[in-house]
Amino acid sequence: MRPNGRHTAGASQLSALRAWALGLLLLSAVAISPTTAKAAPSQAAAATTHVYLLRGVLNIFSLGLDTIGARLQAQGIPVTVANFVSWSSLADEAAAAYKAGRLKTIILVGHSSGATALPDMIAKLNQLGVPVKLAIGLDSVFKTKLSTGAERYINIYIGDGPGEPVRAAAGFRGKLDNVDVRGTGVGHISIDKNEAIQRRVIAEIDAAIMRSRAPAAPVAEPGAPRPARAAAAAAPARN
Repeated sequence: MRPNGRHTAGASQLSALRAWALGLLLLSAVAISPTTAKAAPSQAAAATTHVYLLRGVLNIFSLGLDTIGARLQAQGIPVTVANFVSWSSLADEAAAAYKAGRLKTIILVGHSSGATALPDMIAKLNQLGVPVKLAIGLDSVFKTKLSTGAERYINIYIGDGPGEPVRAAAGFRGKLDNVDVRGTGVGHISIDKNEAIQRRVIAEIDAAIMRSRAPAAPVAEPGAPRPARAAAAAAPARN
């Protein structure tokens, strides 16, 4: 008989169970956030929002974004799902709709190379005088620096995988959160398909829309005069 063999197998199983439980707790922490919306946004707020979801390379590894898009559409929130190479034309489209008054809230979500493209899309929208309410990146694959502002930028990445934290450049305005989900069992190809991650993304979007009772202050176009201090002081406070 080998009494130690049974003990070793039991210890191995216990270690695996502990790792599984830790991963579950970490994913729960990602899904449950202080900013999680308690209810879906109103129809009026949803109708004047557009969520742009950028897939990564080859358009076949980011299909979890399609699921997120379908769930948002079920809430009455308009979405566009496209490959990351379309970011510039999508920025032009969003800017035109915003300036025409059809949009009040612009939200961006990207996976892999789609996440890497988000700062470029934000920068172009800002140059066009258009604010971005929220951007969420899922495991950006290259070093990414955020030089201009989304009101809030959430980068969910795998610290021991190909993903990278996003860095804020000097003068960055806005809130940047880097959320490392290493150790949860989520991989680069599966992060956009994970149920807990999807719930977190949708909850953050819902919360951002509910905060958008009024449009964000437009970003001044290059060369445009700054508003007088008195006018700024008289402006209503934003949430």
